[in-house]
Amino acid sequence: MNYLPNVLFAIILIVGIGYFAKNVKKLIRNIKLGQDVDVSDNKSQRWKNMTMIALGQSKMVRRPIAGLLHVVVYVGFIIINIEVLEIIIDGLIGTHRIGLKVLPTSVYGFLIGAFEVLAILVFISVTIFWIRRNIIKLARFWKSEMTSWPKNDGNFILYFEMVLMTLFLIMNATDVHFQDLNSGNIISQFIAPWFSGLSESTLHVIERAAWWLHIVGILVFLNYLYFSKHLHILLAFPNTYYGKLKPQGQFNNLEAVTKEVKMMMDPDADPYAVPEDDGEAPAKFGASDVQDLNWVQLLNAYTCTECGRCTSECPANQTGKKLSPRKIMMDTRDRLEEVGKNIDANNGEFKDDGKQLLDNYITREELWACTSCNACVEACPVSIDPLSIILDMRRYLVMEQSAAPVELNNMMTNIENNGAPWPYNQMDRLNWKNE
Repeated sequence: MNYLPNVLFAIILIVGIGYFAKNVKKLIRNIKLGQDVDVSDNKSQRWKNMTMIALGQSKMVRRPIAGLLHVVVYVGFIIINIEVLEIIIDGLIGTHRIGLKVLPTSVYGFLIGAFEVLAILVFISVTIFWIRRNIIKLARFWKSEMTSWPKNDGNFILYFEMVLMTLFLIMNATDVHFQDLNSGNIISQFIAPWFSGLSESTLHVIERAAWWLHIVGILVFLNYLYFSKHLHILLAFPNTYYGKLKPQGQFNNLEAVTKEVKMMMDPDADPYAVPEDDGEAPAKFGASDVQDLNWVQLLNAYTCTECGRCTSECPANQTGKKLSPRKIMMDTRDRLEEVGKNIDANNGEFKDDGKQLLDNYITREELWACTSCNACVEACPVSIDPLSIILDMRRYLVMEQSAAPVELNNMMTNIENNGAPWPYNQMDRLNWKNE
């Protein structure tokens, strides 16, 4: 018996899964570069969010056409790949359609028939996605941040899915024994005549070629995810689980600032007392680089689907300002990848490269264009929060660099002096409070 195909299959499988595991380890390392944050609260609500949003696609279907098509691709692709289990077993032990040996023909036929129907639905759906992206050219896919790689990446994944679905159907259509069963070949029976006139040995070669290309294609697809926006296929689940549960717009308090305010308001506190030095460096206020963000925000960046729903809902972007919430997430991810490569190149240590997220990737103009309306957060189908990154970077500008716009500085001065944002004396409060 020739074991060479089985050995070759095992090598390809080990290399494919091993490379994927290596990249997953790197991904986790990069996410852990963020600051620690406690998201262990309200587990029941978190599980509910993950079930409804990631698994149930509840936010995707708010836009019915794209949502329905995405559900078809999502469900179809996941279910069809159950057949990968059979392919792996066949490849490792040298069997052919081992499912027929362990399942009744009718049951096996029902499963393969369902896979074939889903395969054609996935093919149709991704074709429509391609048309929407490249022929109709929906505006959100053609914003300025969608440069060559992000734009091409969206198409590459569609081509991947088209090819994988086609290979699956050709594999079934050229399997003479499977077609003779006349069970489960719901779609492939109409493709089989395309190969009529070919000898059985030629059909076997085509079937084997499609089989090998299908499984290799799946492994390539798996490893492509790390470099693609489609990493959300894996990360949408933890991202929705760890998503924000607080009311939208609720600003988090800084412990150091809260402590100072409490001391100022304490009537028994000695105003001339020197604070005790605990030996620790003062905490940095806000964020200027990715290491200053928390790990959930970095998880958000890797989860971004680049769908552009956030940007299409952003009032600042709609009025022509440079802010794009999608770009905020893409820039954060790109900078995090740059930091990760820096660490890899320097034996696990980060060497200052003279760059940071602020200014080198995200401009101050973008940050101050945000209206803090949370439209981007509401629009995201996988619970990403671009606003939290914007606010943390604004906090750095205000508290570390005193670099707020003049209008904001004037407002804060008025609040400090007059107890209100307007430049009126407190003694005149009753004169203007009802205006």
